[in-house]
Amino acid sequence: MLAAIKSIGLAALLAMALAWQPAMAKRVAGSTNLATEDSYINHDGHKIRRPMHAGRKPADATAHCRDGSYSFSAHHRGTCSHHGGVAEWYR
Repeated sequence: MLAAIKSIGLAALLAMALAWQPAMAKRVAGSTNLATEDSYINHDGHKIRRPMHAGRKPADATAHCRDGSYSFSAHHRGTCSHHGGVAEWYR
């Protein structure tokens, strides 16, 4: 099996792995699909902006993450979970 992996090559294996992703996991910037890079659907079914870095606090931010990004989450659970946790809550 290892010989087969070596003969295929790392780049080819990576391409095959990415091709197996579910369609909803593929994000397309500027798409009208709700699963875009700049938003997600929360468990209430609402479209929420993804955390983003900004020079100052956006008016609709609900939390400041430890990595410096701002979150727009509607609920505390899971907020900034991929950004080092919450540094400060705004609401």
